[in-house]
Amino acid sequence: MLVNGKWTAHWQPVQAKDEQGRFVRQTSSFRHWITPDGAPGPSGKGGFKAEAGRYRLYVALICPWASRTLMARKLKGLEALIPVTIVNPVLSDEGWTFGGYARTEADPLHTARHLHELYTRADADFTGRATVPVLWDTRTDTIVSNESADILRMFNTAFADLVPGTPDLYSADLAADIDTLNAEVYDLLNNGVYKAGFASSQAAYDEAVAGVFAMLDRLEARLPGDYLFGSHFTEADIRLFVTLIRFDVAYHGLFKTNRKQIADYPCLSAYLKRVLALPGMRETVDLDHIKAGYYSIKALNPTGVVPVGPDHVAALLASIPDA
Repeated sequence: MLVNGKWTAHWQPVQAKDEQGRFVRQTSSFRHWITPDGAPGPSGKGGFKAEAGRYRLYVALICPWASRTLMARKLKGLEALIPVTIVNPVLSDEGWTFGGYARTEADPLHTARHLHELYTRADADFTGRATVPVLWDTRTDTIVSNESADILRMFNTAFADLVPGTPDLYSADLAADIDTLNAEVYDLLNNGVYKAGFASSQAAYDEAVAGVFAMLDRLEARLPGDYLFGSHFTEADIRLFVTLIRFDVAYHGLFKTNRKQIADYPCLSAYLKRVLALPGMRETVDLDHIKAGYYSIKALNPTGVVPVGPDHVAALLASIPDA
């Protein structure tokens, strides 16, 4: 963790907890926005204009939050405009590192060894954990945003003049309903699995697990159709998919959300396959990175042993040719 710009202790997964032992997630610190003309967005300062080649996205393929942004980048046709750097999935004592693993590379901008070096480059007095995703502006040499929900929204609209005709992931007619569903899915499922995995009391764990499976049961009943809002694929589907695809691989065992697997839900299982079959989605999922990353969390898996399965997830990914 960084304190006033200095690395002070080995990386730990739990940022904070409340009096009942519930996991409390760190709030994102950089909340600027890229906009078509560089005007300020809903938060932060202005000056970040949508331009080809100006920005770089740092992600970890283990991370569901970072994978949200990778999916949006693919769906919105931004691959040629916004290059990506993938960090090592195995968490070191100093958090995310560059290079040393398949599909990763050295930091191409500043030859940093660890992601936290980019945080202190953007803010010399930064205090907190260095998280992914990071959207970096090469012109001003700083972080635009490290909040995946914001990056999803700006990818949806900011580059529309440069890449027109792409699907609208947050259409005005669905916006209010998307916001409502996002909030529920985030609290009970996206973050709910982490609240279960990092609970420090039995009561906190029991509460989190109950919420996780209550939400999965609701989603199973909602998904006889193609997507969460019928035939219209939205950012809500992105936010759901990244948790579902990791569930049987990591959360079911490592995070102890083991009442059921996603494989036990017929509609959710069919939904996973439909989303994976969308153009470019399969290559945003790397089973090896996901397993290596989650099972490198020493607080939950001190031996570092990585399980061989589950075979059904590997078979699902192998059934999709778009890799």
